[in-house]
Amino acid sequence: MLLHDKEKQELVSREKKDRHDFEHISALASRMGLYSHLYAKVVVFSKVPLPNYRFDLDDKRPQREVALPLGLLRRVDSYLGEYLSQKSKTRENFPDLSFSTLSSGCSIATDEGLFEQPEPLAASKAVMEKILWRRSLLLRDQQQAWQESSEGRKMLEFRQSLPAYKEKDALLTAISQNQVIIVSGETGCGKTTQIPQFILESEIESIRGAACSIICTQPRRISAMSVSERVATEMGQKLGESVGYKVRLEGMKGRDTHLLFCTTGILLRRLLVDRNLKGVTHVIVDEIHERGMNEDFLLIVLKELLPRRPELRLILMSATLDADLFSSYFVGAQIMHIPGFTYPVRTHFLENILEITGYRLTPYNQIDDYGQEKMWKMGKQAPRKRKSQIASVVEDALKAADFKEYSHQTRESLSCWSPDCIGFNLIEYILCNICENEKPGAILVFMTGWDDISSLRDKMQAHPLLGDPSRVLLLACHGSMASSEQRLIFDEPDNGVRKIVLATNIAETSITINDVVFVIDCGKAKETSYDALNNTPCLLPSWISKVSAQQRRGRAGRVQPGECYHLYPRCVYDAFAEYQLPEILRTPLQSLCLQIKSLKLGSISEFLSRALQSPELLAVQNAIEYLKIIGALDEKENLTVLGRYLTMLPMEPKLGKMLILGAIFNCLDPVLTIVAGLCVRDPFLTPFDKKDLAEAAKSQFSRDYSDHLALVRAYDGWKDAEIDNSGYEYCWRNFLSAQSMKAIDSLRKEFFSLLKDTGLVDGNTASYNTWSHDDYLIRAVICYGLYPGICSVVNNEKSFSLKTMEDGQVLLYSNSVNARESKIPYPWLVFNEKIKVNSVFLRDSTAVSDSVLLLFGGGISRGDTAGHFKMLGGYLEFFMNPSIADMYLSLREELDELIQNKLTCNVCVIDPVN
Repeated sequence: MLLHDKEKQELVSREKKDRHDFEHISALASRMGLYSHLYAKVVVFSKVPLPNYRFDLDDKRPQREVALPLGLLRRVDSYLGEYLSQKSKTRENFPDLSFSTLSSGCSIATDEGLFEQPEPLAASKAVMEKILWRRSLLLRDQQQAWQESSEGRKMLEFRQSLPAYKEKDALLTAISQNQVIIVSGETGCGKTTQIPQFILESEIESIRGAACSIICTQPRRISAMSVSERVATEMGQKLGESVGYKVRLEGMKGRDTHLLFCTTGILLRRLLVDRNLKGVTHVIVDEIHERGMNEDFLLIVLKELLPRRPELRLILMSATLDADLFSSYFVGAQIMHIPGFTYPVRTHFLENILEITGYRLTPYNQIDDYGQEKMWKMGKQAPRKRKSQIASVVEDALKAADFKEYSHQTRESLSCWSPDCIGFNLIEYILCNICENEKPGAILVFMTGWDDISSLRDKMQAHPLLGDPSRVLLLACHGSMASSEQRLIFDEPDNGVRKIVLATNIAETSITINDVVFVIDCGKAKETSYDALNNTPCLLPSWISKVSAQQRRGRAGRVQPGECYHLYPRCVYDAFAEYQLPEILRTPLQSLCLQIKSLKLGSISEFLSRALQSPELLAVQNAIEYLKIIGALDEKENLTVLGRYLTMLPMEPKLGKMLILGAIFNCLDPVLTIVAGLCVRDPFLTPFDKKDLAEAAKSQFSRDYSDHLALVRAYDGWKDAEIDNSGYEYCWRNFLSAQSMKAIDSLRKEFFSLLKDTGLVDGNTASYNTWSHDDYLIRAVICYGLYPGICSVVNNEKSFSLKTMEDGQVLLYSNSVNARESKIPYPWLVFNEKIKVNSVFLRDSTAVSDSVLLLFGGGISRGDTAGHFKMLGGYLEFFMNPSIADMYLSLREELDELIQNKLTCNVCVIDPVN
């Protein structure tokens, strides 16, 4: 019947069926080309894929009966009447006040100092040309003086040894003759440092240097900073003169900077106010093979810019040979390949490591589950038992391998190997073996993320050899670290000291540590994927690609013959995908969609269909729907006033929304802390061997069922301690990350500056913090920002359960203050993030009341009867006395109008305090 009815998409059956019946019917439906799913006692057959949970088929979805004490109801009625009376008088006195509109002259990118304002133009074109000629002559003379100096000649000798230098003339010819060229060059060939220099030197030599403006994007901060520093040195200049950099929160550049290294996000921010990149002569996009979302987005924008700027040159650079894809995207763009030079690297896969060293793997000497034991509420909830994704990827490869040529002991060890494990004990064993028996040289260890780096570092610091600073210099490299800490990895250790760097995939291609001779590769990277059907991000360490494994291996052969230890069998490597899946295909798209609207690029779906590889339509639709729910887009996909403000704030839309309301309701200081805290790594540390102490330390900050308010108290305490120069001691005592606290402090200042640029606040901080000590108001602001991240709380006899609209039952990360509670005396939790690991987990939650959700949540619609409200398309339902319902509607209308007036006028019609 379903197959013959073109209009009908699904068939719902409520007939009683057991699991065996469903499996039989499901198999039959599958053979007919239909999808099926069992939702509790309801079976659905559909022509399209079905999500894991359907709230419309859940009889136990959240339904609340709302009642207010009579005394409170009367007080609110009285306040509301007073407010409306005052509002009426204000409108009589200032009739035009609420009709102001947002100024369109706001220039956030310029105000932020992302790019210098150009100097005023000379009175005539002839005068301007003369000025540029003089400056160009000066640049040429300075360049020639450096090249003729002894230091310059020595530097040139080094540069000429790089493979990229041998292709200099061919590269410059190709750039001059083609608007777009693609350069693939193996790691170590010198393309990142040399090609921007070739262009600038050529322009200076041709006396066009003063008019030359090169922007070179890098996917990471550390790359932009380290490469700019190196290029400035090679050109005999101080950083910030002809060569500079700009990353979030810091930069070194000036009006005379002609070569700027920056993160991709910085260039996208410039495009907000300068869609044609006026004055820019060359754009270089480096590391395009990484396929980050910003990079893929930038390529669409640049492709559409090129016809408007025929003189602009675009150079795309990749460390891999996947250049044909980019060439076809830019309609047959010329490809140039620079061969790299690396010394031979001896490769050891797991079976070789075990055979050579005699190390035995057992079920007991492998650390399992990536610390997932920290994720669920222990003793209250347990994860669903399910084969992990990692194990399923390699299962077939392992079954096919027999390892006959290896000893019985090695085969026995391999049978115990757990693909889910990193193998900290094995890493420690290999490190000791290298330190005691191998030639000098740094060791680079590739880990999945900060948690693993921290755990391994703690383990190594307790080791008699690896933790001895007179023998080992132990360093870490992660994108969230402060710039000063990241730079330490480039320093050479003292004689007799072995440098060991623990890093993520940031060290594959983005940076080069020149003294590395040994590489240990765990074979995994922490990667977010996105389940569009269930609208849920998933975070699991996943196997890297073959290209990534080759890149990691190549890091060992930069300065001399090296060794690479892959902590997985060769058969697993053979099963790897060739390339990593692009980020645009595996992450939620809300921020990207907002950027598209901010750049006035038309229909979001149509624009993204022109991407190098287009994201799934359902993922795009989910993002658009989210932006509509939070009020950033209207029903026609146009930016609202709130949406325009959100495009000015470089953060997730929900965090920008929270920040804006914190400014409007004069509780800005704690909201700045919360938003900054959600942008950095969790400052609350939970060492494996001091878990109870860490939880006790955190509990002193938490007393109101809110991770966000606990963060505010922890930060305020750290700030007070910093005044007495005891910040580190405070962090050590309270199991807090000093690095995260400093990052929060820096981001708070940046976010306040951005709010000033938007006109929402001025320099008078006191007036924006009148209600910063009102936890009830802060809780409401958190709800306003994080909605629709909402789950219902059902208190049971000894515990509680949680349910969201897309997922049904969910769990809390065990480090949440709410995970330690037996009951939560609130009906709702708003949360910052949900991630699917084995189950769906919520991170960073705050409990809120019915009133807070009704007043500060999303849109409310009337139900079937008087006093019946619905939210989120009917997932949330509220029933109350009709008079109470009318009061909520009146309050909600006034709040919405007040926020709208503040955004459109930057002047509140009524003081929000009232």
